[in-house]
Amino acid sequence: MNLPSPTDYISVFKTTTRGRWDLLTPFALAGLSLFGVAFIYSAQFSVHGNNWMTQLVWLTAGTVLYIAVSLVDYRFWLSVTHWFYALCLIPLVLVLVPGVGSEVYGSQRWINLGFFSYQPSETAKIAVLLMTASLLIRSEIGTVRQSLGVLGKLALAVGAPMLLILLQPDLKSAIVLPPMVFSMLYVSKLSTRFFAAALGAFLLILGIVAWDTWSYKDFMESHGYSYMADKGSYQSRSWVPLHDYQRNRIISFLWPDKIDPMGVGWNQRQSLISVGSGGLTGKGWTEGTQAQLGYLPRSVAHNDFIFSVIAEEKGFLGSLTVLGLFGLVLFNGIRIAGLARDRFGTLLALGVTVLFAVHVFVNIAMTIGLVPITGIPLPFISYGGSFVLSCCLLQGLVQSVYRFRKDFI
Repeated sequence: MNLPSPTDYISVFKTTTRGRWDLLTPFALAGLSLFGVAFIYSAQFSVHGNNWMTQLVWLTAGTVLYIAVSLVDYRFWLSVTHWFYALCLIPLVLVLVPGVGSEVYGSQRWINLGFFSYQPSETAKIAVLLMTASLLIRSEIGTVRQSLGVLGKLALAVGAPMLLILLQPDLKSAIVLPPMVFSMLYVSKLSTRFFAAALGAFLLILGIVAWDTWSYKDFMESHGYSYMADKGSYQSRSWVPLHDYQRNRIISFLWPDKIDPMGVGWNQRQSLISVGSGGLTGKGWTEGTQAQLGYLPRSVAHNDFIFSVIAEEKGFLGSLTVLGLFGLVLFNGIRIAGLARDRFGTLLALGVTVLFAVHVFVNIAMTIGLVPITGIPLPFISYGGSFVLSCCLLQGLVQSVYRFRKDFI
């Protein structure tokens, strides 16, 4: 397949007609960003925190990044995918080096750059998206041999960053990648046998985790260990690559009475109280007792559990507004994927949309007790620099697919 060089896109960029922006998604993203700033401020109101101002800075930088990426023909990324992928792997390795990666709560997920802490797993998501799309459009998928060849390449391309992310450890950033990749494989018309095998593998892994969690519970109780105090007592004996704190999160979800309520299960219980006490219209902005009085811990109220703050202070109607804005973003992403005039554009728009859908579903499900606590942030609402910038870049790619859907080199 003959691919254009990066310089071939300059003429396309210069001659692109104006007035071809999709305005639905930017409108929804702006609304979500305003919600985020307002409720980051509210979550830290009682302690006079200033993270809301920092969030404004990141959103401003993200807006510039969003526009810049939107102005560049998305097919440009196809010619630099391998370089971008390689560059994103470097910090994933560096963050594991003692003295380079910053250790917080037992995990090395950030590299301190002075003016902000960079999280390599965020750019790794973009790299996996681009590499998956690139491999799928460059490969023939028809015979079993061809399909196996593509899957082998994808296993290496996706498995390497996932393994490095899991070594940090950062399970939440790793689990959002498989749904994105599988959605892109699905529209590539891979054999249904593959998806049947993948479902079987998923159920097998789920069974192994369930068995391991049950064994962990029996081990801790038979030895009289405390789930919170005796961390690491079981993980050194198990061949399943989970940390005890991750097992504790599953235990707190399945058997909340087994875990110290001031420990792992505390956050989710307070989140349920926050969501449940909001009623129809909420208690009012900055009037939510769970966050203001510190029952919903201040270390997580403005990021992982920001939806709980919104639900308590703006109630069902405020929550429904947030869900509606996310619905617009996701619906429009699928629409743009359908409008794309080539497979690369379709795969990019679909991959980004599924990635956002996983973030939204897991974060909100986590706050209302449907899934264990994972710490997955809510796009454009949760506080975070690297996360905001990566979200803006990804949505910029979708806007580029829309803007350049009729341009061909």
